[in-house]
Amino acid sequence: MPRTAPGRDRLFTYARRALLCFFGIPTLFALGLTLVDSYRRRNKKPKPFPTTRPTTVAVGDGKVTTYTFGQDLYDDMLDAIEGAERQILFETYIWKGDEVGERFKRALTAAAERGVDVHIIYDGFANIVVNPAFKHFHPELKVLRFPIYTAGLRFFDLSRYGRDHRKILVVDDEVGFVGGYNVGSPYATEWRDTHCRITGPGVWDLKRAFADFWNLHRRKRFRASERPLLLETASQWEPRIRFQRNVPRLWMFPIRAMYLEAINRATDKIWLTHAYFIPDQDFVDAIVAAARRGVDVRLLVPAKSNHIVADWISRGYFSQLLNARVRIFRFKDAMVHAKTATIDGNWSTVGTANIDRLSMTGNYEVNVEIIDPGMARAMEKIFEVDLSNSAELTRDEWDSRDIYRRFTEAVLTPLRPLL
Repeated sequence: MPRTAPGRDRLFTYARRALLCFFGIPTLFALGLTLVDSYRRRNKKPKPFPTTRPTTVAVGDGKVTTYTFGQDLYDDMLDAIEGAERQILFETYIWKGDEVGERFKRALTAAAERGVDVHIIYDGFANIVVNPAFKHFHPELKVLRFPIYTAGLRFFDLSRYGRDHRKILVVDDEVGFVGGYNVGSPYATEWRDTHCRITGPGVWDLKRAFADFWNLHRRKRFRASERPLLLETASQWEPRIRFQRNVPRLWMFPIRAMYLEAINRATDKIWLTHAYFIPDQDFVDAIVAAARRGVDVRLLVPAKSNHIVADWISRGYFSQLLNARVRIFRFKDAMVHAKTATIDGNWSTVGTANIDRLSMTGNYEVNVEIIDPGMARAMEKIFEVDLSNSAELTRDEWDSRDIYRRFTEAVLTPLRPLL
């Protein structure tokens, strides 16, 4: 007999309640964890951690310098801005209105006042708590604030919800910077991150990444007469350096494919450093398969990141990894925010994309992919220095974790697809 209308209504009611419990309870639990963690962090400062001096290697017709300490990076970025003669392209996710943020703002303003063409992009949502006065800019600065809400009337168009998570600086077609560092005083000395300075033909592709984003989003931000950002330099292919860009508006997500391609080809070692490690199952399977065919797979993550919920969800993958003999290291006493990898002494990447769904299939991201033994050696040295401030998670330690930890991991499991 056909089900009655009241019966269907009850079925829908039960289904709604089940979904509410399935996602609502983990969400409330996550919110509670976040509030408790924020309370505990009050007035706590991270401890010093080992870093490497900026390391420069020749790659093709240019050079790549790698930074692991924010103050070193900021000094060189500001030197480049202060020496600019023609054009500055500056893009960041977080731009704090503190001492470091003000230094960058003053340097960019001074460049515009002396006639340099300065374009700036920053993410509105990431800077929602920054003092509004800081976000008032000199009229000579061309500023694109990526809006907090980006979908307009297209509520169900998921391609329009990605955040601009990229960090780029290009000066005079001569030098480019890209990596994980945001702009602010805490990142100068308290966070462990990785960034690159690039010279040579690879700079052009970084400039093109900035220009493509600017031109894709400029129409609603500026007057109709504002011309697009045109590229006036000739493209020169640098086969050893490639920039992979996630562009959700165009459903382009090459960074995930880049990682999977490199992992599947690995024969010797895969060393990954990631602030937030919440992969999809295909990514986990690729890492597990590599470890089982004898590859030395090591994963470095924070012992405790600035997002405690991400930490707990990340731990839900540890059993699979440890079972495959993947070695997991946890960085102690400070936040490691880097998004890097080096494979087989030849392939490396540094960028803005975390191994999580928000980065891999959600946000605007950019990673530089470098195929060069010298760069790989530099990245391996950085990884080894980081290991000196890390503790390895053993199988016995993992198996002996208490019931509270197991319960928390289980409750938060439904949130994996959302992060």
